[in-house]
Order: sequence, then structure tokens, then C-alpha cells
Amino acid sequence: MLSELLLTEMAHLPNRDKLPLHRQLYEAMRRAILCGKAAAGERLPSSRNLTHDLQLSRNTVVAALNQLIAEGYLSSRVGSGTYVSSGVPSMNAKRGRSVHHQPEKLSQRGMALSNTFCAADLEVQPFTPGIADFSAFPVALWQRLQNKHWRMTYPDMLDYSSSGGYGPLRRAIADYLRVFRSVPVDIDQVIVTSGTQESLGLCSQLLADPNDTVWIEDPAYWGAVKAFLATGLRLHGVTVDSQGIAPQTKDNAHAPKLIYVTPSHQYPTGAVMSLERRHLLLALAREHKAWVLEDDYDSEFRFSGPPISSLAGLDTHGQVIYLGSFSKVLYPGLKLGYMVVPKNLAAAFKRAHYDLNRPGQMPLQAALAEFIEMGHFASALRKARQSYGQRRQSLLAALQPCLGPHACITGAEQGLHLCLRLPDVLDDKALAQQLRQIGLITRPLSGYSVGRKDLKGLVIGYGYAPLAQIEQFGPVLARTIASALGTLGKLKSSGR
Repeated sequence: MLSELLLTEMAHLPNRDKLPLHRQLYEAMRRAILCGKAAAGERLPSSRNLTHDLQLSRNTVVAALNQLIAEGYLSSRVGSGTYVSSGVPSMNAKRGRSVHHQPEKLSQRGMALSNTFCAADLEVQPFTPGIADFSAFPVALWQRLQNKHWRMTYPDMLDYSSSGGYGPLRRAIADYLRVFRSVPVDIDQVIVTSGTQESLGLCSQLLADPNDTVWIEDPAYWGAVKAFLATGLRLHGVTVDSQGIAPQTKDNAHAPKLIYVTPSHQYPTGAVMSLERRHLLLALAREHKAWVLEDDYDSEFRFSGPPISSLAGLDTHGQVIYLGSFSKVLYPGLKLGYMVVPKNLAAAFKRAHYDLNRPGQMPLQAALAEFIEMGHFASALRKARQSYGQRRQSLLAALQPCLGPHACITGAEQGLHLCLRLPDVLDDKALAQQLRQIGLITRPLSGYSVGRKDLKGLVIGYGYAPLAQIEQFGPVLARTIASALGTLGKLKSSGR
């Protein structure tokens, strides 16, 4: 009898006491239908009879039945009654899964996105365990500014933005880039995005077609790889050396539509692109009629040597699109970045950004604009530089004992991570796993390779790790690396 079945199902519902009665009855009937216990076409007792049998109120029963009818589990026929719908896929009661065949695989692109360059394995995190450290960020001040702009918010600030972002924020970004990054930019060229990933996706969709080729540094930034794969582009890895991306004659056979680079601090090796190489890259881009995507992700943190001019600052042909973010100075969850596009592309980018991404967060953008205008951004940047500089120095000192002919550091002049290069014959993935087992999180350099086989090393972040933890765990890190190098030396000397 259906009433007895429903009472049994209701008694076995998880978290039953937290559900109102009409929801309990709805869930019980739904399960009975999906499991095949209430067969397709079966006629239900009248709501009056169900009310009597289940000892529930009429309103409770009617509410549950109406919801099931609305969702297609039941069908009501005027003058005939209520029936179990025939179009509902039944579930195997024993195994709890559909007897209808479901797609077994993701699309080819889905497989590539889920299995290639996974962020969990490659995103630079602290080499010490614990919660990310944002002690340099003025949280209380930031909260006050956000609260202020939420109280002052006008209705249009709660809507989507078709202008490329909050005007005062775009103006502040333009002023900052002109002064500190030598980027010749007008406010109309600045578009506020949710971060570098969204900026890369927009560039890929507007400047290239599926199966077009994008040159990407090898080793590569995992996020860029994912953005290009998601838009159907073909990746061609171009070798990185001590001066940054190093195109060879053979690379010209793979004519690019886009060229993605991190010239100020190559991710992950840390190489800084030389001025000569920058001019060469711009010339190659003109030759191939390609767009250069300059990801200037951590240019704010340079600890030694003079600031390096941006590629956009050297561009005289309007071929560079400059990408930036606030996540390194403020905090990653802010999810605000920006891009600077050539003037002749600005209107098209704004329209597409509005149509594809429905940008908003105007109160947040307003708070950030005031944060910058009042000098708080410059102050936060100074404090962050000092804090990260101390951590960097502590890590460099800790790693000193394991350096030598078989291990050297690159990329320590700038940014929030450095790269420890190791011998080609050393298994850096095994070493990273060994370190993980004692609680020290590093990334194997070989994991960032697009096609190269000669990359071995460890990518070590210090931006999230408190200074005290670096001082405590840095020597442990160095000893473990030194032990691996010593074992390798013994194997070489024994001829193995």
C-alpha cells in the first residue's frame, strides 16, 4: 500500500527532524518514484485518503503533491486523479543509481582542463604548513571603507557595469601604471576584471579563434595554460632561459596569434627578461601579427636592482595587452584585476566583457578606489615589501648551506617565490613528495614543463609563510635538500 510505503520512507529520511512535514512527504514520494517503488502510471490515492492514512493535515498533503506535480514527478488529470509520471527515470533501488545510461566521459576539452596543470599541484604555496599570512594588510581600515561605500551605495552601483569598471578606480589604475610601470595609458583603455584568469579568457576569446596557436613560456604558468585550453587554443611552448622567453628559428614554424609572457619575473623560474630580448619579442610579434599578453603579476615586489620597464612601455605599435592584479598586495580573495588594451580595441573589449562576464562589484571597486586615492595602497605596499623582504632574506639565508655547483637559486630578486635549480638527474617530484611528508610544501619545477625534459628544481614560496615559521623550518628544508644532493653525489661517485 502506497501510504505504508510513504510512512516507511519518511521514517528513514536523514535529518528528518529538521524538515517540515510537507517536505518530508515530498522527499518520501520522490524517493519512492525514483527507486521504482511507485511505478510509472500508478494512480495515487486521493489527497483526502492520503490525509487520513498518513495522519497529516490536508494542507500538508496538498503542498507536497503540488510540488511533485510542478517538478514533473506526478501528473494530474482532471476528473481522473493523480498519477506517477512516465517520463521520470527510475533509479536502481539496490545501487541507488539511474538505470538509464549516462555520459561516461567529459569532453576532450573537459578532460584536458581537469587533468592538465592542476592548480592544487602547482600553485605556489608556503613551504611551511598553516594558514596564509596576510598580516601586512590593513584589515580594519579596509572593512571601514567597504562599510562606508555600502552605506552610500546608489541603486546603479548594485547593477552590472558596462563602462569597464568604476571610473575613479580606472583613473587610479591609469595614474599608477603611468608613474610606476611606464605604461602610456588613458583611463578609457583600462578595464577592471575579476582577475588575471578572466582577463586571459577575454583576450583569448576576442583576439584568437579555436585552434589558433599561442606561444607560452616553457616552463609555464598553470593558470594561463588552463585559460588557453578552455578557449580551444593550441599551446606551443617556447624555451625560457636566464633572460626570459627565448624564441628560436624552429618556433617560427608555429606562427602565433597570441604570445603570453611574464617578463618581469618569469613564472616559475623567476628569470627577468632582458631589454634586448624584450625588443626581439616585440619585433617577432609584429612579424607574426600577433598580440603580446604581458602578465605583470608581481612587479610591485622588487628587492634588488632597478625596476624593469614593462613591455607595454616599450610598445610603439599597439600590440601589447597589459594584465595586472591587486591580489599580491591586498589579498587573493579580493578577485579584482585589470587589463590595459590598445585604444582601438577598448570599445569592443568593454562590450564583450559586459556580455560574457556581467561585471559588477561596484561598491567593492569604489572602496578600492578610495583606498588607492587616500594613499593607503602605497602604504600597504611599503609594509608588504618590508615584510616579504624579511621573509625572502630569511629563506635565502636558510638555503645557503645547500647551494653549490649542483644547486643554485634563480628569481630571488623579485616576487614572492624563488626557484632552486637542481641537477637534471635528480627526481624533483620525489624530493617535493619527501618534503611534503614532513610538512614542507614546495612544487617540483618539472611539473610546470610544457614539453621540456631538462627542468629539475623546487619552486618555493615565502609570501604566505610567517617569518617565524621560515626561521624555524628553513633549516629543515635546506637539510633535506642537501641530503638528497649528497645521496645523488654518492651514486655518481659509485658509477650508478
